[in-house]
Amino acid sequence: MAETLTLTDHDAIRDWAAARAGSPAIVDVSPESGTQPMLRIVFGQEAYEDVDRPERPPNSGGYDLVEWDEWFRLFDQEQLALVVAEDQPGRRESSYEMIRRAGQ
Repeated sequence: MAETLTLTDHDAIRDWAAARAGSPAIVDVSPESGTQPMLRIVFGQEAYEDVDRPERPPNSGGYDLVEWDEWFRLFDQEQLALVVAEDQPGRRESSYEMIRRAGQ
């Protein structure tokens, strides 16, 4: 099993995502949802934002690509950490998990 790293530093998270062509996204930012926005990092074709896509109704379960500043504001506000696999020679995993920071 691969060793994991727990990241909270903004630059380390941004570097980890950039090495995998990841982009910050927020799921269900609609105020009508009654739930907290969920942070994601999307990769590859998922990170492509088609400006010609039809508008989706509120709470449709989609995500919106956002700037890192907005993503990190919510990341810190919710006291989250990003758990990722350590890079191995010849492999670069893009799976991750969001957890609450220890001691929070």
